[in-house]
Amino acid sequence: MIRPDLSLPIPETITAAHFIGIGGSGMSGLAGMFLDRGIRVSGSDRADSAALQALAARGAEVFVGHDAAHLPDDVDAVVHTGAIWPENPEFVLAKQRGLPVIHRSQALYWLIGGRRLVSVAGAHGKTTSTGMIVTALRALGTAPTFVNGGVIADLGVSSGTGSDELFVIEADESDGTFLLYDTSVALITNVDPDHLDHWGSGDAFFEGFVRFADAAREAVVISADDAGARRVARELTHSRVVSFGSSAEADVRIAAVTTDGPVSFTVLHGEESAQVQLAVPGAHNAINAAGAIAVLLTLGHGLEAAARAVESFGGTVRRFELHGVERGVSVYDDYAHHPTEVAAALEAARTVVGSGRIIAVHQPHTYSRTQQMYREFAEVLESFADHTVVLDVYGAREDPVPGVTGELVSEAFADSSKVRYVADWQDAADYTASVAREGDYVVTLGCGNVYLIIPQVLQALQSTRSSPGEQD
Repeated sequence: MIRPDLSLPIPETITAAHFIGIGGSGMSGLAGMFLDRGIRVSGSDRADSAALQALAARGAEVFVGHDAAHLPDDVDAVVHTGAIWPENPEFVLAKQRGLPVIHRSQALYWLIGGRRLVSVAGAHGKTTSTGMIVTALRALGTAPTFVNGGVIADLGVSSGTGSDELFVIEADESDGTFLLYDTSVALITNVDPDHLDHWGSGDAFFEGFVRFADAAREAVVISADDAGARRVARELTHSRVVSFGSSAEADVRIAAVTTDGPVSFTVLHGEESAQVQLAVPGAHNAINAAGAIAVLLTLGHGLEAAARAVESFGGTVRRFELHGVERGVSVYDDYAHHPTEVAAALEAARTVVGSGRIIAVHQPHTYSRTQQMYREFAEVLESFADHTVVLDVYGAREDPVPGVTGELVSEAFADSSKVRYVADWQDAADYTASVAREGDYVVTLGCGNVYLIIPQVLQALQSTRSSPGEQD
């Protein structure tokens, strides 16, 4: 992993940019916005993808695989993610040439260029909250530029270039880059210590959020329900702090939350109130919507208008996303990769599954997080799912750690009958199909590549349609 060096100078002018790791959702979105600016774009990724093909169709020069020969002679900036290795040949050659080599967050900073910025930060809920704000602003007749961490379902993209002064981003706290931006309105969804490999300690993590919030030019919108956010709020010196949540002390408060299906609730601000019914399930999405509404209020919109606008949000890709139904079993995917997120995703599934059961297919993400949190994952999965299939660890940027596998999670279950560790994906798909029955939900969980198992699960379900051993 390459840690971002935010002290490196960012070029004032960029006419041709090369992206190392261009196929990721964040990087492909940035590359597309560079194309929107009329900048020549090239880039590479380790595998072909729809994102690469879409960029090529727009005129970008894209390569599958990393090779020094892919770096054009005439680029004046090279953009990289933190996920590449320092030995990446394109990265090494760019450094040897003396080219400006900047982290993707610095490329985003360059794109923002001093516009009025809404930055959404937090350990969980950032992508959904950002998507809600962007969708709502568009429903209110504005045209913000935006960069989100996931694809907004209604728009089919994770980023877009708008025509007005507003710029909305999902700001990343994992590597401290959210401190780079000149934020006008800061939204903090929650503060649950994570990414301590970067921050070093929980105290440093909290202090980072305090710095992020106090630097906001106009307002801080922060959860009144989350204990970590309340700790941050107590340390703020900002003159305008707006809280949201179900707490009686929240400035923007939700009440009468109904979760049997798409979530609905009442939102209150001062003497005003409005009814809201979202198109997405889960009590956590009512909280996310309250944060989005609070941001809209700070931007000058009225409560009723903000409530109606947030209702237009249809979800984001890889957030409780339905991929197919076979043999009466619905197969969903969710990006959840932290115990709190897993609990929220499965709790949302519980509100809509009816009399069916929930079968979680969990892919632990990174060896460090698995080693640190395997007990918490086991507790949450055992509490919120009826049965769990645990895959092996998706290492991402990390080297394997001896003894750290998905079996750590399965062995931490109190009731071993509720879990099965299956390292082989085809075996895992077949086993999942064998235990699933009509009305059940299968939910894949993780921010790695676990979603790629879904076709195998659907096929396994289809092939066992007439199996005599199918459960009642």
